[in-house]
Amino acid sequence: MNPYYELPQDEAGYSFGFLDEYAKREVRRNILKAICIPGYQTPYASREMPMGRGFGTGGLQLTLSLIGRGDTLKVIDQGADDSVNAVNLRHFIELTCPGVDTTERTQDATLIQSRHRFPEMRMTSAQTLVLQVPYPDPLVVVEPSEARRKIMHGEGDYSRLLTKLYEDIVHFDEITISHRYPTRINGHYVLDPSPIPRFDVPKLHQSPALILFGAGREKKIYAVPPYTNAEPLVFEDVPFRTEDFSDAQGRRRSCHRCGATDSFLDEFTNNDGERIYQCSDSDYCHQRLSTQHSAVNEASR
Repeated sequence: MNPYYELPQDEAGYSFGFLDEYAKREVRRNILKAICIPGYQTPYASREMPMGRGFGTGGLQLTLSLIGRGDTLKVIDQGADDSVNAVNLRHFIELTCPGVDTTERTQDATLIQSRHRFPEMRMTSAQTLVLQVPYPDPLVVVEPSEARRKIMHGEGDYSRLLTKLYEDIVHFDEITISHRYPTRINGHYVLDPSPIPRFDVPKLHQSPALILFGAGREKKIYAVPPYTNAEPLVFEDVPFRTEDFSDAQGRRRSCHRCGATDSFLDEFTNNDGERIYQCSDSDYCHQRLSTQHSAVNEASR
C-alpha cells in the first residue's frame, strides 16, 4: 500500500475501524463465546475486506472489532515489524482508526496482531494477541468432512490425529510437523495454533495474555483465555521438542547481530556463502542492541 494513500473523500463516511457497528458487535459476541469455550471454533460472518483472503483478513476483523481510541497497536509478520504484510495492515488500521497509536515495541502495545509468530518478550495480562490463521481445524488432514470433524471435536475423538503422529514416528523416527502443531486446550478441544513454529507452542500454556485466532477465509474464531492449560499432542515415550538451534559441537547458535541465545532464529546465507542466524523477532533484536550500545556508551564515559 502506498504510504501516501488517503481514503477517497466520497467514501470518507467509513465508521471507526472500517467495519460497521453491527459487524463489530457480531465479531465481539463470537469472541466472547470463543473465550467461554477454550479451543472451540466459533463460526462467524466473515466480511469482505479491501484485501485478498489469505492476507490476514480474519485477524484484521478481530483487531478492528476490538481496538478503540487509546489503544496502542503493534503488527508483526513472521516476527518482523517492517515486512510488506505488517506495514500494509498497520497503515490500513491507521487510516481507518484515527486516534489509535501504533508501536514496534512489544511492551508498549495493548493489542498485537501477528502472522506466524509470538513476540519473543513474555506478554502481560494487559495485552491481547491476535493471530492470523489460514486453516483453523487440525483434523482437516485426517477427515475431509466438516460435519464429521465437528462430531469428533465434540466427542474429543482425536485418535486418527494421534495415529498420524504415530505413523510419522514409524517412518521418520520423530513427529515431522514443523508448524501448526496440534495442541489440546484446557483438556478437551485440540486446535491449530496457526503456522507458528514449535518454538512458540509452549508460550500458549498459562499465557497471561488473551490469545485470539481469526480465520477469515474459513470464517472461524477461537481463543485461548489467559492462564489456560495448552498441551501439544504427544506420546508418553516421545516428548514434545522444539526447534534445535545447536551446531555440530552441540552449542546453541546465537544471533549474529545481538548475540541472543534464547530467541527463535532465522537462517540466512551471506554474500560469502556463509550461513548466519538472526533473531526472527526484529523488535527483540533491536532492543537488545540498543541496551548493549547504551551500556558501552555508559562505560566509556
